[in-house]
Formats: sequence, C-alpha cells, structure tokens
Amino acid sequence: MESLNPHDITLKNGETTHYYEGGSKDGTPLIFLHGWPDISETWKHQLSKFSATPTYRVIAPDMRGYGGSSAPKAKEAYRLQVLVEELVDFAKQVGVTKAVWIGHDWGCGVTSALAAHYPELCIGLANLSVPYRSLELGLDFLTTMVNRDIYPKDEYEWGQWEYMRYYELHPEETVKTFEGSLETITKILYANSDPTQGWWFGGHPENLPDIPIESTVIDQELFSHLIDSHKKHGFFPPTAYYLNHPANVEYAKSEKNGGVLEFPVLFIDAKYDSVCSPSTAPKMAESQKAFAKNLTYVTVEAGHWLHLERPEETNGALERWLKTL
Repeated sequence: MESLNPHDITLKNGETTHYYEGGSKDGTPLIFLHGWPDISETWKHQLSKFSATPTYRVIAPDMRGYGGSSAPKAKEAYRLQVLVEELVDFAKQVGVTKAVWIGHDWGCGVTSALAAHYPELCIGLANLSVPYRSLELGLDFLTTMVNRDIYPKDEYEWGQWEYMRYYELHPEETVKTFEGSLETITKILYANSDPTQGWWFGGHPENLPDIPIESTVIDQELFSHLIDSHKKHGFFPPTAYYLNHPANVEYAKSEKNGGVLEFPVLFIDAKYDSVCSPSTAPKMAESQKAFAKNLTYVTVEAGHWLHLERPEETNGALERWLKTL
C-alpha cells in the first residue's frame, strides 16, 4: 500500500484509530470498513485502484481491536452504538461531511448501523457479502432469515449462525481456540473458495491442515500483517463484536426513518458464501430490498472474501455503481 499514507488519530473518547489515506483531498470520500478478522490492508486491491484517480479520496481505518487501532478489553466497547459514534467523530476530524461508506463482513454491520442512524453522512452505502438489514439487527433477527429447507429448525435451531451462538455461550473458549492455532486457522479462513464446501471447521482446529499460502486469497505480506495484528491484540476483540447482539437490537430502535434508506445502496453478493449469501438465504435479500429504496444488486462468483479473491470483478462493480452517484 505504498501509495497510501498511514495516520493515527485520537478520538474524543481517548481511543486511537489507525488509518490509511490516499487519492485526492478534493475527491469524493470513500471510507472502507473491514470486518472479522481483518485489517484495513485487506482492502488493498480497492485502495490501490481508487486512490490512483483524483476522483476519489480513499480512507481505510483499522477497526477497533485490530491493527494499529485501540483494543479495549471490555465487550461493551464493541457495541455498534460505540463503533458508530466513533466513526462519526472520526469523519468529523478528517474533514468528511458526507462519504460513500463501503463495508465487508462486520464492517457491513457498522456501515449499516451508521447509515440507519446518520443518513445525512452518506452519499451512498456499499456492502460486500453481508446485506443491509441483517447483521446489525442482532442474532435473533438473523435466525428468522435462516433457510429452513437447508437447516430444519428441529435439527439446527440457529441455522448457519450456530457459530455466533457458540461465541456467545463460550467466549473464552473461542478466544483460546483461535489463539492456539492462529496461523493455521488464518490460512484456512482465507482459503480459495470451493462452492461445494462450507467455510467453518466444526470446532476442531487441531484437525485443520496447514495449507500453503498459495492456496489462499492472501499473500505472504498480508498474512504476516494479519498475524501481527492478532498477536498484538489477541482474539478477544474480534470475538467481542459477536457478544453485543442484545445491545445492538436496542440501538436499532433509534434508527432514523425506521431504517429505510433513500440514498443509493450497492450490495455485492459473494455467491459461494454459504453463510451470508442470499443465494442460500433468500430472506436476507428480501429484507434488504424492503429497506433500501435505491438498491443495486451485483453477484460475484466468489467466497466470503470476494474483494480479495475476485478483486477485478469487485472493483468493476464498485466503479460502475460509483459513476452513477
């Protein structure tokens, strides 16, 4: 990410956000929010492309608990209300009054909550992998969208979200599991997608193969930086994002306009994402469509990390949509 400049900013609550910035100061702000268990560098293909033109000002923070940003030890520090208010302050301090907010995974949870509470800060919203009107509304809501043809309720109460429930019930064990097999699990998580397989590992990391980096969607440098981040902060911060569903539900009650978005929304569906894709959970698409009144829907034949696996297709979808704003 040689063309991007690293910065640290101290927020009004005393926490630090590390971020990268590139492009033109006068360009349309594009703010990229990564998800679990990423760092800002996982957007490198998008940052490189959109910072190369004076049309855009690109900004990519390390989210709370990752990379060079603060990593508090209380789970409440990872509530959506806390994260959104930090981003509002962050935007103000970097001189952004309106932006295109682009999220992936838990970054979508944050962008979606921000869009619903602060629509005045949004030129547009682009979510990758996780649709609007899903994750930000809590685990119980997600469970209502499970495809019961695939996950019968009497066998799979939580459907594909069983892992989230496990995190809630066993947070310490979850952290210990990830920290105990950090390098192996990281490579498995970023493995090239296989549309015939799920992406989880059944709770037995000791059985995972140590796959070569060439079998993943990341390179050695990004892998090293991901490992550095997790060794620095531990795996409690990534896990804590999953421990605030009840608080996030309460926060959603204060959305503006009932959560209906009037500005442009782009959703890029990762077709082979067996957990989040509406291709296997159609109700997620229905929920998004009902609340995003100006929606563009694009499908990319990739797994969950589509922006790393299929960067040209992902960038093309973003570029075409951005030109319509």
